[in-house]
Amino acid sequence: MKLYDPGGERGSAMSYAALLEKIEIMRSTLRWATRIERPDIEKLLRQANTLRDEVMGLSHKERFVQAIGTERRVEMPAEPVAELSTGERRQALLARSFVFEGTFGDNPKLLDALEIAEKAAPTDLPVLVDGESGTGKELMAKVIHANGSRVDKPYISVNCGAIPDNLLESELFGHKRGAFTGADKDRKGKFESAHKGTIFLDEIGELPLTGQVKLLRVLQSHEIQRVGSDETISVDARIVAATNKNLRKLIEQGTFREDLFYRLSVIHVTLPPLRERADEIPLLIAYYGDESAEALKRRPVALSPRLREFLLRYTYPGNIRELRNIMYRISCLAGETADLAHLPEDIRPATQGAAVAQEAVAASTSMAEAKRLASDEAERSCLERGLQEVGGTVAELARRWDMNRSHLQILLKKHGLHSKDFRKH
Repeated sequence: MKLYDPGGERGSAMSYAALLEKIEIMRSTLRWATRIERPDIEKLLRQANTLRDEVMGLSHKERFVQAIGTERRVEMPAEPVAELSTGERRQALLARSFVFEGTFGDNPKLLDALEIAEKAAPTDLPVLVDGESGTGKELMAKVIHANGSRVDKPYISVNCGAIPDNLLESELFGHKRGAFTGADKDRKGKFESAHKGTIFLDEIGELPLTGQVKLLRVLQSHEIQRVGSDETISVDARIVAATNKNLRKLIEQGTFREDLFYRLSVIHVTLPPLRERADEIPLLIAYYGDESAEALKRRPVALSPRLREFLLRYTYPGNIRELRNIMYRISCLAGETADLAHLPEDIRPATQGAAVAQEAVAASTSMAEAKRLASDEAERSCLERGLQEVGGTVAELARRWDMNRSHLQILLKKHGLHSKDFRKH
């Protein structure tokens, strides 16, 4: 069976992706063949599997960039190409009028994802975006939509994990009046609403097997049927799916269809977690600090040195979404200056700033500096504990400690502490 002719005209940058889709169609067809002997079917399936794995093993750069120049490299010696820096790669995207949709940063893995999105966006090929929760998968879907030919058409988002099983078909494909109890009028489904545009299927790994079968049918036929209707409706929707799960493991466990996986992942984009983009954390802190201040109609909150140190070192299991939520919380709860006390309790250091202080002391370049840092931390912890005990009443704390109130105010100012932040609401 001849699948393609490598000696023909130079293929497009998407030739490998098209080949993958043809392979999966062939595999699906062979699975259900009735006029071929089983040993022949198994042999062809093995061949298809081998070819598929070889193509999937190619890097994204090889698949979408080097594919264009393959014939040229055969005909003439390769010329050395200077490696672009991350900043130059981002500038190159800007120069090509790439729409970033709020994504920023120079992380190489993020730029890899954006460059793949740039090449995939003008096509109608399905895209699968994976990555940990909070890495910006829906934002990447919007990037693909914004840079494609369907930008002026609908963008419809569906959270597959939030739809009850009994309403799944109605939600995706719509229903006719009287199809079930409560269906008092005809209703369009998400696919019909996304006609000519893009449909984003978030948390695709949560889709039950029955829903996967119906989705696969739509991908194959580009037609839907509303619940309660025999009429088929043609739909033309660009599909972008996303997951924070390992779909290959789900396939092994029998909870996700292999044929659907390969239908959805013709283009595969992986987003790096925030802990691999540490250089961008200061940018994100500043961005969400300003954004939250604007949303809450207040001045941006200053961060104490040890809070900033914590935010720069924290590993963010919730990724960018968690950092954004932290900045909004800080902007809401803090006065002019935010400190560790304004962090969520579940991530707040057990001893207010002790871990950060210990690291700072360990990094000290002299005994005098180490003593000063340790002394300052002990002084600050004592002030915080005292303010908490008196509910933020400075006069009461001065009385308890037998101190001059003005001297106590000087100490509080030195450490960026505000008595109102400790008042009980």
